[in-house]
Amino acid sequence: MTQAAAFDRRMLEALMCPLTLTTLEYDAEKQELISKSAKLAFPIRDGIPIMLPDEARKLD
Repeated sequence: MTQAAAFDRRMLEALMCPLTLTTLEYDAEKQELISKSAKLAFPIRDGIPIMLPDEARKLD
């Protein structure tokens, strides 16, 4: 793993859910940040997390 990839992951893990202010889980396979408390998955597009509730996918 390159230093840049490790840095990106740490930055993603430092983000908080904009609705519940709880920690997010990083799903590398789906390129999403998961908020279990809000039941939303925020997409990561071109390495940029899209933290808008309107852009998030609802979890079952």
